[in-house]
Amino acid sequence: MRALLSVEAWADALAVLRAWPLRTALTGGSVAWGVFMLVMLLAAGEGLENNLRWSYRDDAVNSVWIWPSTTSRPWKGLPPRRPVVLNDDDTALIEALPEASAVTARFLPPAVPIARGSRVGNFEIRATHPDHQVLEGTIMRSGRFLSERDVEQRRKVAVIGRRVAEFFFPGDDPWSAPLGAELRAGGVAFTVVGVFADEGGEREEQLIYIPVTTGQAAFGGRDRVDMLLFTIGSPEIDGNSLEAADRAVDAVRRGLAAHHRFDPADPRALRIRDEIHTFAGAAQVFQWLRAFTWVVGVGTLLAAMVGVGNILLISLKERMPELGLRRALGARPSDLVAMVLQEALLLTVASGWGGLLVALGALELLRRHLPPNDYLRDPDVDLATVLGALGALIAAGVGAALLPALVAVRTPPVDALRGGP
Repeated sequence: MRALLSVEAWADALAVLRAWPLRTALTGGSVAWGVFMLVMLLAAGEGLENNLRWSYRDDAVNSVWIWPSTTSRPWKGLPPRRPVVLNDDDTALIEALPEASAVTARFLPPAVPIARGSRVGNFEIRATHPDHQVLEGTIMRSGRFLSERDVEQRRKVAVIGRRVAEFFFPGDDPWSAPLGAELRAGGVAFTVVGVFADEGGEREEQLIYIPVTTGQAAFGGRDRVDMLLFTIGSPEIDGNSLEAADRAVDAVRRGLAAHHRFDPADPRALRIRDEIHTFAGAAQVFQWLRAFTWVVGVGTLLAAMVGVGNILLISLKERMPELGLRRALGARPSDLVAMVLQEALLLTVASGWGGLLVALGALELLRRHLPPNDYLRDPDVDLATVLGALGALIAAGVGAALLPALVAVRTPPVDALRGGP
């Protein structure tokens, strides 16, 4: 195998490949195409998964959302079509669940004009608990969010979104100017204690948050709430999270059914959105997609390797007299094997790297110029993974060349001089 360290041997291998330009180009092109397709498929899978995660950017993926509705079944002498009205006791029921972590209710006051001086606007008010920040992924840019003391003391404080701040404080810094200022909602004055941003977009930044108890008292809600929200475990969804979500949702359904006297199996009494199972199901789809991508990509590379082996087999068949002459002049079998492996190595390395560089260039152009869409977001690929696949490709190419090399060295010199066995 000393030929592998010989510059002249590598030059000879290059000369052989250049002697058959069309054959070399077609074979190398198949290898480069296989690498290119593998990179682009992996990047597309990553882009799809990134888009899924981006769609949950402003909501906790480990959350459960509950809305009341209307019963559809009679229950213990009570007629169907009764409205279910949630209240503060239901919030306490969820807070007592061992699986629940962040818990909040949401009371939605009636639409009222929001005013500061002569400026009047229409913005949605949400009366919530402090944990609402976790559920919605609210990003505080200045000041603070609601606190437990705000809720306990029914303080008239408000946390406003960026768009609300820009409307009421035109020309001023939207993050600092509103702090300490007053906004009037339906004649009730609220002191601004914080300004937030939200990755959900401008619509989410047009909201005003106030303590749930303040909203209930100021806008005739008494102890009513319109929604219940809570998280379970950590945002890293696994089998334990799914089991905990099942237990919690079942306990909530049974607890609310007992409290409001409806059939726990009534499908319409409550509307429950279980983000944990939804996200886990989508993530599992992408795992299958990633596996399918690897199968297709590796299959393409294996097809290219078969092409390399076939081309080398044909090439050696045509060069059999030359190999017989080399053997007759004293060339060792190991030198002939090294010669064939050098050709395969040159072909696969050059083609593989070429396909990789073209794929990375195309991927960079795609990342820079891809317009916003609902399918792909930041398509990317793990370079270490691709380099590992390229190494496996090169090893497979050399392995594919080994069979024709062994056939060549096992042919007696006399038969080789005549063109083959």
